[in-house]
Amino acid sequence: MKPVPSIPVVRPFAGYIGVAREDITPPVGIYSRSWGAAKHDVAEGVHRPFTLTCVTFQKSPEDAPLVLLAADLGWWKSLDDERQFRNGVLEALSLKPSQLMMCLSHTHAGPSLSTENAAKPGGEPIAPYLRELGDRAVRAAQRAMKKATPALLSWRYDKCTLATCRDLPDPERDRFVVGFNPEKPADDTLLVGRITDGNQKLLGTIVNYACHPTTLAWENRLLSPDYIGAMRETVEKQTGAPCLFLQGASGELSPAEQYTGDVSLPESHGRRLGYAALSALEGMLPAESRLVFSGVVESGAPLAIWKRQPQEPSSVLRCEMVEMELPLKQLPSLAELERKWEECTDHVLKERLWRNRAVRKMVGDGSTARFAVWLWRLGDSLFIGQPNETYSRFQMDLRSDLSPSPVAVMNVTNGHLGYLPPRELYEHDLYQVWQTPFAAGGLELLTERTLRAARELLK
Repeated sequence: MKPVPSIPVVRPFAGYIGVAREDITPPVGIYSRSWGAAKHDVAEGVHRPFTLTCVTFQKSPEDAPLVLLAADLGWWKSLDDERQFRNGVLEALSLKPSQLMMCLSHTHAGPSLSTENAAKPGGEPIAPYLRELGDRAVRAAQRAMKKATPALLSWRYDKCTLATCRDLPDPERDRFVVGFNPEKPADDTLLVGRITDGNQKLLGTIVNYACHPTTLAWENRLLSPDYIGAMRETVEKQTGAPCLFLQGASGELSPAEQYTGDVSLPESHGRRLGYAALSALEGMLPAESRLVFSGVVESGAPLAIWKRQPQEPSSVLRCEMVEMELPLKQLPSLAELERKWEECTDHVLKERLWRNRAVRKMVGDGSTARFAVWLWRLGDSLFIGQPNETYSRFQMDLRSDLSPSPVAVMNVTNGHLGYLPPRELYEHDLYQVWQTPFAAGGLELLTERTLRAARELLK
């Protein structure tokens, strides 16, 4: 007898889930220089509102929650600013560090998140904005917990072709440039989560996708969530429920068409991703159902019959924060970078030096850097967040090894340090290689240690 065909059992999470949102649109006039090629420093308007969306997960109303925050923001440039924000939220909500993930969308058309830029044009509003951001994060979490109701979280993998590889060999020089490489495939995996109550009413959606929000660049003078804004609107218009976006492992991924000041382009990109997310949602079975092979009916052709059968959800909820330490490259000291920045007169090189200074300040003057990886298990699924910009190989390896468990993978979570490209790319003149503070092999070490912790969590 041949084995009966089957689909692996993946249990949804059953518990108390709450969803809430706050508007976090930065003030016009705030310092928002993200591009070395930009000729301006401050934002002159708003393309779309910025949002902070919160989802809380609990086994019961009495249990401490896991708090997932997703914000339309770029990246932290100061360790002190990020720690002050996160510690404030942890204290206000009486959470342990393992219970909170603040995930940034990584838009490159947002405000500076560094109070060290206070003296620059438009720098004065940064500190008040960060304080307000902390207050609104706490408020969103409190409202989500207050609204929490018995619900189910289920998942579906799908595809979206928005992301392309952005490591392009320069046709004129022995180096790579950052832009669409039509000859190299990209990870197009889309993971969509669905939150439903006992009556199958949709309470919220989660979209986890890896693609740099770099559509709007140096010509743009507007604050914008980039393609995430139009994606969210597309999904929410159809579903009537909040949509939370989680930026995936997108170190080498971006749209093919980008670097513009034309806001119609991120609108188009966002609709593409939104339609793909809606297609994934449409293809999902009810959370407590699965397809089971039930036999063959002889007709004009022998017909395989698959039918829906009940599936038990899981109330398993676990969290862990794993400390990592990765070796650093040989880097200039902080004092040396500051001296070079003071002496530099080229505005592009000056911007690069300022970023290098910020990274060196965050990792310290030692030979290694410490950071954490957050792992949450909900039912048979995993959330894995970490602060670096890993290449997509990170999420591909995790998902392959941990299959059939759905794995949401997030870059730029609870901080930001640098890129983690694969080891073999370190021999090339490549932006992500010369930007990162980490030595070759860091991505592979991170993957190995994360997989070890994830396997334990799934036992």
